[in-house]
Amino acid sequence: MQVFNKKLILASKSPRRSQLLREAGFSFTNKTKDVDESYPEGLKPYEVAEYIASKKAKGCIDFLEGEAADTILITSDTIVVLHDKIYGKPKDYKDAVRILKELSGQTHQVITAVCLQDSSKKTTFHGVSKVTFSELTEEEIDYYLEACKPYDKAGSYGVQEWLGHCKITKIEGSYANIMGLPVHLVYENLLNF
Repeated sequence: MQVFNKKLILASKSPRRSQLLREAGFSFTNKTKDVDESYPEGLKPYEVAEYIASKKAKGCIDFLEGEAADTILITSDTIVVLHDKIYGKPKDYKDAVRILKELSGQTHQVITAVCLQDSSKKTTFHGVSKVTFSELTEEEIDYYLEACKPYDKAGSYGVQEWLGHCKITKIEGSYANIMGLPVHLVYENLLNF
């Protein structure tokens, strides 16, 4: 049995988004394409996430060609925000160290935006979770980066990895949203799409 009976295409390279959607009972096809993730200046953080999710949908719209008219394309983007500063994926080890030092001992927001699009309409929405880290030592940061190599993750960490298990002291909001997909909002919006 499926929880949703329209055809879904998840346009994401994230194994975590695929895992979350699968675990939530959705059947879908996974397709990927590189899309530029730049955004204009002056947007609020949630607008940045929604802008990029929508931009990914536009860049992957050809995935709907030859599909049934009610096939739904799902794209998503996650950002980490601390004091209105946006953290995407780190460029390299040095950048990841800088980001984790800035997040150390702080409470930040994780915003994941999702865009749903079919042949005739589109909707974009986002989830927000708050994450509190205890203080991170340089040794802990180095260990985590060497062990888990979180270079494909916003904010240089995965909540489901060592850092999440050992250094997060508080979470407010959806855990799945922090992993990269606010599944409860995806489900709700698909039912109303």
